[in-house]
Amino acid sequence: MKLNTGAVMPTIGFGTWEIVPNGRAKTTILDALDAGYRLIDTAKIYGNEKGVGDAVHETSVRREDIFVTTKLWQGEQGYDSAHKAFNTSLRLLGLDYIDLYLIHWPGGRGDRHESWRAMTELYESGRSKAIGVSNFTVAHLQELKDSSDIIPAVNQIEFHPYLYDQQRQLLDYCREQGIIVQAYSPLVHGITDKGQFKDEAVLIQVGQNYGKSPAQVILRWCLQHGTVPLPKTTNPEHMHENIDVFDFELTASEMEQINHLSDDTRACWDPNKVA
Repeated sequence: MKLNTGAVMPTIGFGTWEIVPNGRAKTTILDALDAGYRLIDTAKIYGNEKGVGDAVHETSVRREDIFVTTKLWQGEQGYDSAHKAFNTSLRLLGLDYIDLYLIHWPGGRGDRHESWRAMTELYESGRSKAIGVSNFTVAHLQELKDSSDIIPAVNQIEFHPYLYDQQRQLLDYCREQGIIVQAYSPLVHGITDKGQFKDEAVLIQVGQNYGKSPAQVILRWCLQHGTVPLPKTTNPEHMHENIDVFDFELTASEMEQINHLSDDTRACWDPNKVA
C-alpha cells in the first residue's frame, strides 16, 4: 500500500496489544517476522515497545524491511508532551526512526490539534517517516484537514464484518482523501455477541470454497475492502494461517454475503462519542 507520503506499507500487519511482558513480546515478534510479517504495530499504552524493539534488533530481517508503528496515548497528548512521548517511544524501541506514528485516540479538540502540530514536525524532521491517527471519525478527520496542510497517512480503526455498515462512510471518506485504513481487531478477538465467529455459517461456507478458515476469509474480506488488517496471535500456527491470504479472491457475491453480517458489534470503544 502506497501512503500519501510516498512510503510503501505492507498490506497486512501484526498486532501486539496485550502481548506482554517485553520478553514475551520479543519472542512473539521474532516468530511473526519468521512467519513473514513485516508490519509490526505497537503503542506506548501496550507496554511492550522495548520487546518489539529488541526483536527488530535481533532478527535477521533488515531494519529497512520492517515497518514499525507506535502511538501517542491519550494522557500524553499536547504539543510538548507529544514530543516527549515520541522520544520515550523511540528510546524504548531503540530505533533511529519510526515508520508510522499515530495519535491513538481523538481526545479533546485542543489536545489533538496541538498533538498533530508536534507530529507534523516529527514527520518533517524525518524521525517519523509517516504520521496518522487512530479511532478518528469523519468529523475528526475533517477537522484536521481544515486546520493543517498535512493529511494523515493512515487512520487505524476497528474494522470487521460485524461493524461494516457503521464504518462504510468513514471508509469511503478515507479513500477519497487518500488516507489508508488499517483494520484493528479484524477477527473481533474471535468473539461476537452471537458466539464465536468460527461458527458463522457464511464464513464456513465461503471458506470451504477455497480450503480456507473463517479467520482467513475475514482477513481476505478486509484486504478486498482496501484496508490493512492487523491480526494478533501468539500461536505460530495461527500466525502462518493469518498471513496465508494472498492465493485466493472472494467473489462480489461472497463479499456481499459477508457485508450482510454487519450488526453493530464492537470489540472496542466507540470513538463517535468523542466530540
